[in-house]
Amino acid sequence: MTPGGPTPAPVAAVTDRRSFGRRSPTAAALVIAALILFFVPLSAPAQTATPVLPGSSPITAPTAAPATTPASTSAPFRLNIGLEGQGQAGEVSVAVQIVIIMTLLSVAPSIVLLMTSFTRIVIVLGFVRTALGTPSAPSNQIVVGLSLFLTFFLMGPVVDRVHNEALRPYLDGKITSIEALDKATVPLKAFMLKQTRTRDIEYFLELGGFPPTAVKDLPMRIVIPAFVVSELQTAFQMGFLLFLPFLVIDFLVSSVLMALGMMMMPPMTVALPLKLLLFVLVDGWQLVVRSLVQSFA
Repeated sequence: MTPGGPTPAPVAAVTDRRSFGRRSPTAAALVIAALILFFVPLSAPAQTATPVLPGSSPITAPTAAPATTPASTSAPFRLNIGLEGQGQAGEVSVAVQIVIIMTLLSVAPSIVLLMTSFTRIVIVLGFVRTALGTPSAPSNQIVVGLSLFLTFFLMGPVVDRVHNEALRPYLDGKITSIEALDKATVPLKAFMLKQTRTRDIEYFLELGGFPPTAVKDLPMRIVIPAFVVSELQTAFQMGFLLFLPFLVIDFLVSSVLMALGMMMMPPMTVALPLKLLLFVLVDGWQLVVRSLVQSFA
């Protein structure tokens, strides 16, 4: 110490000497880290060097940002559902088309039952079974199956016209869905009008308040009910004609049993074999099917 007061410089020097030994491991670690950071980038791809300010530590120096991965590899998978076609002129949107298709699939049995030849065929075959006196032979499955295949046979030309005039041009993109629907109803309407009585059409026109309308301009809501009523009328007329020969056999059997005094014998027991024999001898199923097919000619 000097008389003028303490001198801070020698004390700082002593302090630096004492702390040098304590900081030596930290300093060595900093040197090793600097060497590692200096040599490691040599083996990596060349990157833009970042300048280090004087006096700053190499550890705190900013490093180059890692390369970003392409968006195609890092982006998650996505599912896009688009409804196209709604912007085209005269075209129904895909959503509406899906609703229409689902509706047609749900009412397809009704279309087959009420807009084809199925109604008349299944009723006539049911009358044949009842007239024979065999309510369970042939079974309902056989009657319905035969009616369906006869319907497919009779409706073949109509289906071909619908396919050639409406479905194929629509799938080829030549017409819109609305035009395809209009063209598909033309052959079906022609078939139904051919089998419909004029008085039934006039009745439904009057019932709906329609003015006198040309045949080609008749709406489907008039044609369909008129066709169904006409088919029921025709089927019952054919059923009545089928019942007549079997009814005659029932009368003859009942009269013979009454004359012989066999009142306890059920007439049905004797009449059933005779009716089956008559039906087989005249080839009844072939006659019935031929009559049904020719009735739609």
